[in-house]
Amino acid sequence: MQRIKTFKTLTRAASAASFLTVQAIICVGTVYWAIAETLRMEGTAAIVLAVIFAGPSAYLLMVVSRMAYEAETDPANQ
Repeated sequence: MQRIKTFKTLTRAASAASFLTVQAIICVGTVYWAIAETLRMEGTAAIVLAVIFAGPSAYLLMVVSRMAYEAETDPANQ
């Protein structure tokens, strides 16, 4: 099947992706903050933990954006 790519479907996909991305960033940030504060990390240790969290977070954001695009442009959902 051909995906429906109109201005309407693409703006819906962008809206859904941005909403889900913000929610994911809030959740990941809360987990990072909880771990850093529980372990009393400061300075370099906190930066290293942030770098460790950055990779999986970027992957999560790509997956969420792709899912929103596929859901909004699927002809069965129109």
